[in-house]
Amino acid sequence: MSNHNNQTGHHNPELENYIEQHTTAEDDVLYELRRQTHLKVLRPRMVSGPVQGQLLTMLCRMIRPKAVLEIGTFTGYSAICMARGISSDATLDTIERDDELEPFIRKYFKKARLEKKINLHTGDALKVIATIDRSFDLVFMDGDKREYPAYYDAVIQKMKSGGFILADNILWNGKVTEPLDPADDYTKGILAFNNKVKSDPRVEQVILPIRDGLMIIRVK
Repeated sequence: MSNHNNQTGHHNPELENYIEQHTTAEDDVLYELRRQTHLKVLRPRMVSGPVQGQLLTMLCRMIRPKAVLEIGTFTGYSAICMARGISSDATLDTIERDDELEPFIRKYFKKARLEKKINLHTGDALKVIATIDRSFDLVFMDGDKREYPAYYDAVIQKMKSGGFILADNILWNGKVTEPLDPADDYTKGILAFNNKVKSDPRVEQVILPIRDGLMIIRVK
């Protein structure tokens, strides 16, 4: 899933459109998945979309991970993009808390012919992570923003040296630089996560201002 506003402050709609037009286009399955998400699912703007989806495919091709974990499947767009970028012998585990989305997700994994490559788990991410008995080369973190610090603590001990964590929505509509509303637990979670990563000597990181902010974290 991604954010509820496709533009960060860095881009205007014309520029966003230009970027999308000059990025490899999504195929029919991804296009249909995105359209159906908008028609049938609440908060459809959380779907990754063609630019971020293509970035995830590219990063998988570059990193060549053997074991990928995604926290926050939503309707499966980003999982499909990552599964297409990894080798045939690699695994992808993805976790979605909302079990009502499961039939929708599985339908599109099957349409993309990736149902054997992607392991879908439904339930609480922190509980599921504890049950997955493998270490990861790549984690895409896109679940509950309030839980980001806890996700980080859960996955950092399962990361291979030289592995990468991608954290989505870490600029949170620009709210990270605005006065904090004490009742806003989502922004608090993002701020705590960003500070936790910044002060962790085990990693190095960079923020890309794509969409709602993507942090790329490399585990030393």
